[in-house]
Amino acid sequence: MTSPRMRPPTARMRRYELTAGDGVVRECRELTGQALCDWFGPAGDPGQVAAEDALLLVSEVVTNAFTHGGVPYELRLDRTDGRLWVQVSDTSPVRPRPHGPHHADRPSGHGLYLLGRLADAWGCVPRSSGKAVWFEVEVLRRAGHASPSPA
Repeated sequence: MTSPRMRPPTARMRRYELTAGDGVVRECRELTGQALCDWFGPAGDPGQVAAEDALLLVSEVVTNAFTHGGVPYELRLDRTDGRLWVQVSDTSPVRPRPHGPHHADRPSGHGLYLLGRLADAWGCVPRSSGKAVWFEVEVLRRAGHASPSPA
């Protein structure tokens, strides 16, 4: 994957146009990790709640877009007070759905289960060229940890 093109960012929103190719999942994780760090402090900091969950869910949603949805073409990240909202748009109009009950011993098929368990909310909306799968997580600092200044 070549570096994605970022549309003009705001203090609370980032949009990246993605290109197909190897490394798009890693790239989306890195872009999300940077946004988390800029907006909420270092991802993975002991004072951080849900940052690692958000990175895992980005990986799952982008991987699902490739596996079941065609080609992911946009990553959008929005910050609201203490929350991260993520949207991944892909070229398929087919809505995500579980393929039967979740079984932990399967080598794959955990993406929607993880969305249901780790995201505060998630969903899918149609787009003119496919669909967008979105999720939201709360990213709060634990008591006693200083909050970074907003970007």
